Amino acid sequence: MSVYDAIKLRRDVRAEFSGEVVDDATLLRILEAAHRAPSVGNSMPWDFVVLRDPATLTKFADHVAQKRQEFHDSLPEDRAETFNPIKIEGIVESGTGIVVTHNQARGGTHVLGRATVPETGIYSTILAIQNLWLAATAEGVGVGWVSFYDEPFLVDLLDLPAGVKPVAWLCVGPVHEFQRVPDLERFGWRTRRPLESAIHWEQFTPHADH
Repeated sequence: MSVYDAIKLRRDVRAEFSGEVVDDATLLRILEAAHRAPSVGNSMPWDFVVLRDPATLTKFADHVAQKRQEFHDSLPEDRAETFNPIKIEGIVESGTGIVVTHNQARGGTHVLGRATVPETGIYSTILAIQNLWLAATAEGVGVGWVSFYDEPFLVDLLDLPAGVKPVAWLCVGPVHEFQRVPDLERFGWRTRRPLESAIHWEQFTPHADH
């Protein structure tokens, strides 16, 4: 599979997990790809916490379900109806969670390239997540990014030390298939922006969707 194929096929997987647990050899290949991501000053500020204990997965899933309900209750009636059939996680079904964390202190005080744009640290960790996602897709392994949680809850659940920030809980596991159309488009939540509306030449020119 070419990198272009993986980019096109990649999905935020929720309902398509097969129930099998990704084998360790495949998992390590995926994590190796993530660990090869570019990082500002070669600081490599990420870590990967692999979670397979059913009790931990269930505890986090219960918390996410509560946060989902709170979001649902905050929506206008028409948006709540659109949101109802959208599955927002596959925490238990995937069998494996990977929490990607960020440590801004890694690399020391003087990180080459970060002095004037400190956000390049977190950008580096996001690039590791993208590498992980594309490598998993090439392996036929699905990834779902869970964002319905309170950060202090996840910090306590994993007993993360001070200064280590959770960036993403990723559900990782083999899938029956990859959906050809993303869920949020299929269920009518939001359509994809056309490429031409995102490209600007020489200066930023507002388009109709801005």
